[in-house]
Amino acid sequence: MTQAYRWRLATEFGLLFVVVVGAYLVLGVPGGPIPPLVVAGTLAALALRRDAGFDRRRLWNAAALRPALPGVLLLWAAVSVVATAGVALAAPDRLFDMPRRETALWLAVVLLYPLLSVYPQELLYRAYLLHRYAPLFGTGRGAAAVSAAVFSFAHLLFGNVLAVAATLVGGWLFARRYQRTRSLLVVSVEHALYGVTIFTIGLGGYFYHGA
Repeated sequence: MTQAYRWRLATEFGLLFVVVVGAYLVLGVPGGPIPPLVVAGTLAALALRRDAGFDRRRLWNAAALRPALPGVLLLWAAVSVVATAGVALAAPDRLFDMPRRETALWLAVVLLYPLLSVYPQELLYRAYLLHRYAPLFGTGRGAAAVSAAVFSFAHLLFGNVLAVAATLVGGWLFARRYQRTRSLLVVSVEHALYGVTIFTIGLGGYFYHGA
């Protein structure tokens, strides 16, 4: 790979994941993040399907789910217990507030969040980013760190430290899981579990764009 190609790739990465996302954050485009996220995820999927060097099985790879599931569930259960206890101690009035007070909205989140938010995010920040920019960042921990950093950067949209910090940790977890399992299904299931838990236990206000 030539130095010129590396510069072009680096420029493309900066434009897509820093400049464009940053402009969206600053301009406050109406309509919420879901429509542009779905469009961007669709474009990423099309680009990957046209890339002869990308293994299309990674876009789903259901065979990887069963062996990965015990580890995914064990970590998720432990984190959920700690997070629920934290909300119960720090803000007991928030605990389970969405399922109790906004049941219809909570059900919509449970049903639609994995499809309209989780999978497009994983297409962009795991499948596309980790494949397209592997010549720049490699295929190991460095690439996972970059994925986590720009994933967290996008969550500045919600305007609070918790969302940014949680998605930095989550972005690292999901990137490493994708690298190990080569399955977008596995990381989407894991991402959805944490997301639904957040909305269920009373932290949804930190991750919800009212539009």
